[in-house]
Amino acid sequence: MSGNHPSADMRKELTIRGLILGVIITVVFTAANVFFGLKAGLTFATSIPAAVISMALLRGFKDSTIQENNIVQTIASAAGTLSSIIFVLPGMIMIGWWNGFPFWTSFAVCALGGILGVMYSIPLRRALVTNSDLPYPEGLACAEVLKVGSGDDANASSVEEGKAGLLAVLWGSIVSAVFAVVVATQVFASDVVSYFRVGNKGAVSGFDFNLSFALFAIGHLVGLSVGVAMLIGALIGWGWGVPHYSLLGDMSATVADLAQGTWSHKVRFIGAGAIGVSAIWTLAKLVKPVISGLAGAMAASRVRKAGNADSLPRTERDIPIGIVGLITLACFIPIAWLLGYFGSISGLGDHLGVLAIGGVAFVVLMGFFVSTVCGYMAGLIGSSNSPLSGVGILVVIAAALLLVAFVKPYVDPSAGKALVAFALFITSVVFTVAAIANNNLQDLKTGQLVDATPWRQQVALVVGVVAGAAVIPPVLDLLNHAYGFAGVAGAGPHALPAPQAGLISALAQGVITNNIDWSLIVTGIWIGVAIIVVDEVLRRTTKHLSLPPLAVGLGIYLPTVSTLMVVVGSIVGWYFDRRADRSAKPESTKQLGVLLASGLIVGESVIGVLIAAIVAFADRLGFSNPEAPLALVGPNFAAAAQWIGGVAFVAIVFVMYRWVARMANGLGAKS
Repeated sequence: MSGNHPSADMRKELTIRGLILGVIITVVFTAANVFFGLKAGLTFATSIPAAVISMALLRGFKDSTIQENNIVQTIASAAGTLSSIIFVLPGMIMIGWWNGFPFWTSFAVCALGGILGVMYSIPLRRALVTNSDLPYPEGLACAEVLKVGSGDDANASSVEEGKAGLLAVLWGSIVSAVFAVVVATQVFASDVVSYFRVGNKGAVSGFDFNLSFALFAIGHLVGLSVGVAMLIGALIGWGWGVPHYSLLGDMSATVADLAQGTWSHKVRFIGAGAIGVSAIWTLAKLVKPVISGLAGAMAASRVRKAGNADSLPRTERDIPIGIVGLITLACFIPIAWLLGYFGSISGLGDHLGVLAIGGVAFVVLMGFFVSTVCGYMAGLIGSSNSPLSGVGILVVIAAALLLVAFVKPYVDPSAGKALVAFALFITSVVFTVAAIANNNLQDLKTGQLVDATPWRQQVALVVGVVAGAAVIPPVLDLLNHAYGFAGVAGAGPHALPAPQAGLISALAQGVITNNIDWSLIVTGIWIGVAIIVVDEVLRRTTKHLSLPPLAVGLGIYLPTVSTLMVVVGSIVGWYFDRRADRSAKPESTKQLGVLLASGLIVGESVIGVLIAAIVAFADRLGFSNPEAPLALVGPNFAAAAQWIGGVAFVAIVFVMYRWVARMANGLGAKS
């Protein structure tokens, strides 16, 4: 790769080929993330695999640069967080308001909210990126990948490392995809489940280990402290919460039904309280840096107006604050129309003024609130584990309470369902604002580390938002048709859990119909406060120990099928990194581990969408078993499938990590 650039501003950065490549990767990764998020309740950051793919494909162009590759991953990273809309939008189906996902309405929610998120992130950049010591683990990892695989110092060693990284992503994707296909044949079990009685009073508990390479890889990426925190949350939920509250349930139900029912109707609301108080605590810690960041943005604006724009370093040039303001105002007009249109077709036409104007004000203020919280958490523990779902709970409760105060007293009692739908709809707009602001700050950290131009990244992210927004509605429709969502009438046995959407829609219904058990949320708040205290003590008295409160909350309210394998992945990843520290090339070894994990996520998720398409059209394709069209064995094989699948999973993990470590040592020998 050529490194002969006449000046910093002449180098290739925002190019047509980069935009096209970024959009293609975005389309694939968005589809994968939507499926994975509905299944597991977590989405993954797409920056690293996108960067590796970009470097591999652009390597043939002599004038490609590290900054151009950074633009590609910036566009594609929108797939990781814009797909977080799945934490809210399926709630419209769950409450029976929609039967499918109308394309233009869903597209508008994602695109308008996403563009607004880009604009909100610009004044936050100085507070949370430039003038912050937040680690941004995924942004840092992505920058390291870009530095290894491209740039001005692309010697033979870095080219070899780039090829090794691509191999790690490629084989990780192939292995996890093949494993997912075998799981679909039911020769390997999808999970290892057990529910059981606890004590002599009839209390119940259980666990569900999902044999998912994607979940395992998420654990590797988020790290040990988050994994341990999620384990503690799972132990609070299933070691105390489910046994305790199951004694108040229907003791005549089966053990599995009683355990699942108790967790779904009781324990998840405790998790919601813990997540909510953690999100508020995060915001309280951010007030000062956010104010200083806004002051920095205004100072930069004054420099421009004085005609001294050239005196600003290229790496400090955002989209000018005046243009940011105009684009922000331009977004508010269609958002107001969208909210008014939704209100009118919902039978709330007599209150359009309150719904449209009040709704836009809510989006403006609450959007900035959650953008700040999510941006901070992305910097602390990474985009993959940022608290979008947690702050979504706060947003929907706030929206529902405002509707109860200002609209409900003036409408017919039969309009309750319409109010719930409107609360979910406006929450979905705020959600996309927060998601993209969260993602953009991670990208801007990567850009800072690779000498990129912020305004070019911000333009690229708008492109990614529009591309992702076009993909999400049809993929959601496909998955809804193929599997349905848990709790919806007519959903099959393989219905997607969509845990956050279920919880958020239940909260909206509970607040508006006034049948929510607030004592459970208060219990969760007190647990959250206790965890916050423990976390603060650990941070002040130790060098490396922490207990992220939001991760504990996630552990309480996500099903164990979504959390336990993340915990395993975090422990294995920690052990792998410890071993890497004693190897010939520790940083390269760790980096290959990250790329292997990224590949494991992408492979399983993409094949999951393809399998969903087969399920959706199984009847038309002539499969005899439409619910499990690829099944090769019957239910009698289930017990054997658990053992075979479990042993195969462990063996593959061992072989893949050993292969990556040896490949890294080989690089060390060559250099």
